[in-house]
Amino acid sequence: MGSQGKPSSKFESLPLSTSGPLECALKGTVLLTHPYFNKGSAFTHEERRDFELAGLLPPSIQTLEQQVQRAYEQYSAHPDDLSKNTFLTSMKEQNEVLYFRLLHDHLPEMFSVVYTPTEGDAIQNYSRIFRRPDGVFLNINDADRVHHDISLWGTPDDIDYIVVTDGEEILGIGDQGCGGILISIAKLALTTLCAGVHPNRVLPVVLDCGTNNQDLLDDPLYLGLRHKRVTGKRYDDFVDTFVKSARELYPKAYIHFEDFGFDNARRLLEKYRPEIPCFNDDVQGTGCVTLAAIFSGLHVTKQNLEDLRMVVFGAGTAGVGIADQVRDAIATERGISKEDAAKQIWFVDPEYPFYACDGGGADTTRLIDKQGLLTTGVESLSKTQKPFARSEDEWSGKDRDLLAVVREVKPNALIGTSTVPKAFTEEIVREMASHVERPIILPLSNPTRLHEAIPANLLKWTDGKALVATGSPFKPIKGPWGQDGQEVEIEVAECNNSVVFPGIGLGSVLCRARLVTDKMLVAAVGGVAELSPALKDDTAPLLPGVEVVRDVSARVARKVIQAALEEGVATEQGIPENEDDLDKWINEQMWKPVYRPLKFVEKEGATREAKGEMRVVGSLATRD
Repeated sequence: MGSQGKPSSKFESLPLSTSGPLECALKGTVLLTHPYFNKGSAFTHEERRDFELAGLLPPSIQTLEQQVQRAYEQYSAHPDDLSKNTFLTSMKEQNEVLYFRLLHDHLPEMFSVVYTPTEGDAIQNYSRIFRRPDGVFLNINDADRVHHDISLWGTPDDIDYIVVTDGEEILGIGDQGCGGILISIAKLALTTLCAGVHPNRVLPVVLDCGTNNQDLLDDPLYLGLRHKRVTGKRYDDFVDTFVKSARELYPKAYIHFEDFGFDNARRLLEKYRPEIPCFNDDVQGTGCVTLAAIFSGLHVTKQNLEDLRMVVFGAGTAGVGIADQVRDAIATERGISKEDAAKQIWFVDPEYPFYACDGGGADTTRLIDKQGLLTTGVESLSKTQKPFARSEDEWSGKDRDLLAVVREVKPNALIGTSTVPKAFTEEIVREMASHVERPIILPLSNPTRLHEAIPANLLKWTDGKALVATGSPFKPIKGPWGQDGQEVEIEVAECNNSVVFPGIGLGSVLCRARLVTDKMLVAAVGGVAELSPALKDDTAPLLPGVEVVRDVSARVARKVIQAALEEGVATEQGIPENEDDLDKWINEQMWKPVYRPLKFVEKEGATREAKGEMRVVGSLATRD
């Protein structure tokens, strides 16, 4: 399984070790209904005898591989992706090893079903396909219950990774209210699948603050709070109550903020990042994976960050998050201020009106487009956009739409986060390619229908020279771009956050980082870029694919841990300094979708894990 090898006995005694038998104090039907321990038809003769299962299972003993084959046939029989997504959810609730192994063995095919875009459909239909709850539902009208309700999920040592959302900006489909719990669940599934974070040590949370989605408010089956979103101080106090309660109750846990609205996402990250180990995938994860693609593209073109001239179309959470990561990396590599580094980045946004000057002063300006360059003259800039605003004087009298900016700036990288379909027109792309031999073009908006351009057109308009990565998967593109016009096939990289955020989380969890620093994130980017196929073949994808994601996550985790040690924020004792030992130390603690032998232990004196009590509310006394 990818980087999974035989564990080194040197690290078998670690608390998160995945070697050897798994202690279990459950028997019979209770064992068969526990998703963490259940093996179904794969229980051995000895396990059937020791755990009172002989009369509860058909006599044939099958392998995990046979179970995966059966499950895949069942999966394939479903008529559409949403029903396949529902099938996978049901499997996860029955047998976690089989669920994750099925995904692992068919990941390129199933990724879009278990995550975007199909998970977005599931979230939109949450109140209609609802069968059983999973995770923590905290609502702003019961804020005084937050500490108590979170406390029921375990002891201080039980939870490693928390994903929390308020459901305001889900996967490009907007406000989904309490249905956002599914994005927290999906992100945690990816941390286990891609990085081996233990599935019984995670906690999905939704903060229900109401919804501004009128369709949900009008739906009689909607399960969330039936009022408009609460904002302001009451909202901030609610989030703060959650964060403080989570940190007090689970002091080792890493908190991952997901799909908060634009203003809140940045503001909350800036508030809590100096205090706790936290991460926002929309802001930082997207920035990290995009920066990794840029690193790889610059390598192909034999350039470095000093040479980067980047235009970003779309100044929302994702666009600004990308710019932040790129700016910080430029500043670190060049040894310059962040203010100077920001001068290598230009923002054009479809939401800001662009006025062209006819040459006769202010009275002769005319509105010619709904998109415009972010300058100091735009009054409505947010705090996070202002560092990237260009001087109004610098652009006085100049057109400011995307084409004009590309013509003026001559960028070697063009990033799309606008959700404006077909915004990267043939004229714009050809203009860019007329100044740059190998333009780096990354249309990242999701879902696919919102992409700024499709790879086939980008390659066609640049004679196969564009270095392309997208926000969703695309099939390889064929064209006459080889030597002497020979047909070649170009694989398009997907800027998939899943090659970076799980590894950052794994590294932070294993070293028990006090904070997640800029250097840790830059190190993570380097870990992804080191495994880029384009380093060996300039027609290969700029980023490694999901088929090798566990190898990538292990590399990212190593880089993150090493940076945390250098920064003095790693608190775990006994982290190996030798790189080979560190890799083995990481691998030994990565949960794997394999059946470990079960060893029966009596309940008295057994661990909470052995008693099947991890993430089971009601299994321990209240901690208030």
